[in-house]
This record gives sequence, C-alpha cells and structure tokens, in this order.
Amino acid sequence: MAYKISSSECINCGACESECPSEAISEVNDKREIKAESCVNCGSCASVCPVGAISEA
Repeated sequence: MAYKISSSECINCGACESECPSEAISEVNDKREIKAESCVNCGSCASVCPVGAISEA
C-alpha cells in the first residue's frame, strides 16, 4: 500500500521528494503529493518528514 501525505500537515519543505527513490513525490498546489502508482512503499519519505505528515494509506 502506498504512503500518503496529509495536506493539512504538510509544510512543503521538500525533504520527502528528495528522499524518494522512485520519484513518486511532486509539488501540487503548494503541497507535496505521492503518486500511489509509483510509490514502492519503502517509507523513506515518512522517515525524513519533519512534521510527521506522511503515513501509510
């Protein structure tokens, strides 16, 4: 199951995007989003999120 980013908690710092090995994260409307079909469920993004906005969907 892919990870997801809570848009209400995301501060758009970009830490998750640079950590993602499958390039599944991009900026959309001043927040980051994870493309579920590209996510490899590694959890790297969640481990670097400074506000804990990323969780398993």
